[in-house]
Amino acid sequence: MLQNLLNHFRCDLAVDLGTANTVICMVGEGLVLNEPSVVAVQQSEGKILSGGCAVGHLAKQMEGRTPERISVVRPLRDGVIADFELCEAMLRYFLRKTRRPGRRLRPRVLVGIPGCITPVEKRAVFNSVHRAGAGRVWIMPEVKAASIGVGLPIAEPTASMVCRLGGGTTEVAVMSLGESVAAQSIRAGGDRMDQAIVDYLRRHYSLRIGTSTAERLKIDIGSAYSLEEERTVELSGIDAVSGLPRRATITSEEIRQALADPLQTIIEAIKSALDHCSPELAADLVQNGLVLCGGGALLRRIDRFIGEQIGLPVRVAAEPLTAVAKGLLVCMEDFRHWRHWMRSSEEDV
Repeated sequence: MLQNLLNHFRCDLAVDLGTANTVICMVGEGLVLNEPSVVAVQQSEGKILSGGCAVGHLAKQMEGRTPERISVVRPLRDGVIADFELCEAMLRYFLRKTRRPGRRLRPRVLVGIPGCITPVEKRAVFNSVHRAGAGRVWIMPEVKAASIGVGLPIAEPTASMVCRLGGGTTEVAVMSLGESVAAQSIRAGGDRMDQAIVDYLRRHYSLRIGTSTAERLKIDIGSAYSLEEERTVELSGIDAVSGLPRRATITSEEIRQALADPLQTIIEAIKSALDHCSPELAADLVQNGLVLCGGGALLRRIDRFIGEQIGLPVRVAAEPLTAVAKGLLVCMEDFRHWRHWMRSSEEDV
């Protein structure tokens, strides 16, 4: 009776606190927020613009177009919190947007974390989410949540493999009987790809562009494997020699060359996880293959590229961007069943 009353006044949230995007799902409602993890800050005072509302989509629109006194900042870098105050302010804004009328108690929150972060970085997640307005906070490895979110049969005595290609990290895991039997986590992802495009254009075209432009290039014409019909796009940047604006025509083949190094790093992480599998588990993966999720999984033909490199069937999840958040949501909806996968601030992290 008391538990039902408490549930009426509070909400349970599943938060995928990503380097590039923050996705929040609510028990009973599903997906309620999906916004960029960026804030616009006035440098002199260190305050968020528009009374603390220049967060997410609004801040993303300002990226690369602000005067010197304003900065568009990502509070997270490589999957971990880089600026505690801005991260708390961003989370506070997002949690306020998800609040429903009549829900006066602080929400209980389950947050996904990369496997490569340190105990100190885990403690920072607890503190930031709690100070942002959460009542109780748990954490769970993102790769485990992703395996649930994409619908893998992780509780069965057979190997299932998932790779989450995030903005700041890449997570790989082989699951069997509800546990991770082999895993690899590296601090490389979509941001590394964007920077690789920036560096390529500077070297080969003497053209300076921002990471937001590089991201658009990656989305518009980028691919990991050759396309049936290659694409071209004309973009504007600053000449590195003269300092004047100019245009250049870039092809999808060139973007693919730029992405070669970060993609190879991801391949090495996947192979490292496979090296730790027993022969029996490896035999299962020949049949079950690998599932890709995260924003990086949207890169054209990345499934074909990875499949040829590792010799396994590879497919992209139906909803790769929200896989982690939806997996966390499943855990919150059946809290008792999945509680052993979660860690709270009172437990050893």
